[in-house]
Amino acid sequence: MSAVGARTLPWSWYTDPGVLELEQERIFRRFWQYVGRADEIAEPGSFCVAQAAHIPVVLVRDEDGVLRAFLNVCRHRGSLVCEGSGRRTTLQCPYHAWTYGLDGRLVATPRAAREGGIESEELGLVALRLEAWGPFLFVNPDPDAAPLSEFLEDVPERIAAAGVDVGALRFLQRSESELAANWKICAENFLECYHCPVAHPGFSAVMDVSPDSYLLETRRWGMSQAGPPRPGPRGAYDPSGEVERGQFHFLFPNTVANVMPGRPNLSIGPIVPLTAERTHRFLDYLVAPDTDDAWVREMLAFDAEVGAEDRILVERVQQGVRSGLLDEGRLLPESEQLVAHFQSLVRDALA
Repeated sequence: MSAVGARTLPWSWYTDPGVLELEQERIFRRFWQYVGRADEIAEPGSFCVAQAAHIPVVLVRDEDGVLRAFLNVCRHRGSLVCEGSGRRTTLQCPYHAWTYGLDGRLVATPRAAREGGIESEELGLVALRLEAWGPFLFVNPDPDAAPLSEFLEDVPERIAAAGVDVGALRFLQRSESELAANWKICAENFLECYHCPVAHPGFSAVMDVSPDSYLLETRRWGMSQAGPPRPGPRGAYDPSGEVERGQFHFLFPNTVANVMPGRPNLSIGPIVPLTAERTHRFLDYLVAPDTDDAWVREMLAFDAEVGAEDRILVERVQQGVRSGLLDEGRLLPESEQLVAHFQSLVRDALA
């Protein structure tokens, strides 16, 4: 365990807007982030907006069926170009009607012919890197970043080996939340189950969270947790089915991908900083097409209960670190090794 692992990051890094500004520049502008699903823009001419942390994104499927991602910012005076989702043959800014093709080219600028001074060929929408894992779309603002496959490492293979074909799943719902906590606190809470026996009694009644059964693993850019159901699970959720073990993956800096034991399923979504002390989260839930509705309701209720408990936890931590009277905390070398790895990645990125 390194020195970074023994001590937490400084608590001031969880409240200081200046640190968040640095994180936006050195982390969120340089790494792959989950932004949505291909089925949200299934038809040629369809678009939808998304966020890569603080960066507004518009996802487009052009008339030839090619998926594209652009910075959702007009090259004229900086307005957002698109809102919501729909189908269009062009993308028009609502401020001054500058109009862009679905390939990003600037195709119309009112009064430009009269007044001049506009180099249309240089003022298209800014293209962003867009790659996919099955139906899941990721954006990277860094044009020189390594491909998505290097970032995902072996997570897709692990999920496939568990019996989950992500391309065959059907979308259920998107659940959104806003939390009064720094994004790193939300990520670190996800990255350990040391708190599960005391803070998640329902989860711990179903899953075996003992340190000998609940396994932790770090990779270059990822952290994973995996564990089986208890031999005699209790509670409202039935973990029996084709998927024998739970898998809970974190892809740096902010994407989580979860598979619960039971029927083939997956939930995926980002942890997005809004301010130094507020975070937005969403999770897209998907299941096998033939999954019965009763099991789906059970699974969603089970996950919602854990989420409600986590909200209380992370907001309590935020209140604590805000006090300013303690500089830092401590980490257990085994149970919190994923937190230590995450913090080392943050520290290295900001250095």
